Amino acid sequence: MGSITSTNPDSIDRERNELLWATWVVIAAFGSYFCMYGVRKPFTAGSYSDTVVWGIGFKTVLVTAQVVGYMLSKFIGVKVIAEMRPHRRAATMLWLILSAEAALILFGLLPRPWNAACLFLNGLPLGMVFGLVQGFLEGRRLTELLTAGLCASFILADGVTKSVGAWLLKQGIGEDWMPGVAGGLFLLPLAVCVAMLARISPPTSRDIAARSARVTMNRSERWDFLGRNAFGLIPLVLMYLFVTIVRSIRADFAPEIWRGLGITAVPSTFSHSEMLVAFGVLAVNGGAVLIRDNRRALFASLATCGLGLVLLAVALLARGGGRTDGFTFMVLIGLGLYLPYVAMHTTVFERLLGMTREQGNIGFLMYVADSFGYLGYVIVMVGRNFWPATGDVLGLLTIACWSTIGLSALCLVISCRYFARIKSPQPTGSSAAALAEANP
Repeated sequence: MGSITSTNPDSIDRERNELLWATWVVIAAFGSYFCMYGVRKPFTAGSYSDTVVWGIGFKTVLVTAQVVGYMLSKFIGVKVIAEMRPHRRAATMLWLILSAEAALILFGLLPRPWNAACLFLNGLPLGMVFGLVQGFLEGRRLTELLTAGLCASFILADGVTKSVGAWLLKQGIGEDWMPGVAGGLFLLPLAVCVAMLARISPPTSRDIAARSARVTMNRSERWDFLGRNAFGLIPLVLMYLFVTIVRSIRADFAPEIWRGLGITAVPSTFSHSEMLVAFGVLAVNGGAVLIRDNRRALFASLATCGLGLVLLAVALLARGGGRTDGFTFMVLIGLGLYLPYVAMHTTVFERLLGMTREQGNIGFLMYVADSFGYLGYVIVMVGRNFWPATGDVLGLLTIACWSTIGLSALCLVISCRYFARIKSPQPTGSSAAALAEANP
């Protein structure tokens, strides 16, 4: 097991000005992942309604093709991200995103329906980008705040990049060329933000004392970790699977859901709704950085997941009773889904490692959860074409939300009971002194 701590003589000096350092990191992480979304999501703004493949709408084929590639990327990432050395992250990220953009150019060049394969090739490299960005942020006293900023990027970017795609369509760009053109618009800012990421300093001794050292993990170490913590991790992964399925339905079929709510979505609609969701999720999950004790922070983050489930139920009941409009419904559903989704990224696994002092890294845990989350979504995407009752996307969203509430609540209870029995090891010697310094 090798240390993932590295030195960079040109890095930003965190100790000299932590506020400046944190601002730099959030901008770099937010911008890098936001720009990746510009290569991934704009195509969903198109309808592709004039093409049907084997009785299946072409947009469903495209979404499924990309998600299958993205899912495979997550499974590959379990190994790649867990073993990735810090000095290779930035270059690997650029190579992956440029490969995805090349696939979008091929999408415009090839005829339908054969160009659907290009969306698979587009999703295949992009699934590993989040883990590369997150690797710069984990294991720090400010990790929740930094990662909340990162997660805000995919909430906002989901709406903004759809707006960019819709705007390009209004400018006369064809549906097949629109994704490649949209992706090209984001490449220059992407390069700037990745260069900023490459200059981020490694965790300090105070960070390590507060959160534990983060190290690479080989195959046997990964299996040993899962074996020791299976009874607590499996329920969390299942909850994440359910939330990922519903989140992805809401994201990939947003135009259809808005129409089902009786609202004609214009480009700004996507951005406005997701901006409100991002602010709420950022405030709640980022606030976990104020909780110094890892055990308390872990259970606070699990409570945040429960709050999200409550908001989902409130949104569904309010709409069923005619007590809310479509816009408010979409915002509440977004909050309900993203609160647990982002809590897993920012706090749950981060503080689990800090509480147990297990040797590992958050990228490995996130990619285990993500791989099964996207596998579940692929199954739903394929299955809905053979289930007539789900022809209405809004109806599918409603069914999926209620199922997620019940199953996820059960998973949360099981996981909480398991982790409540785990004792946090006490730091000794120099580790205790560093921890005292980190938490004056």
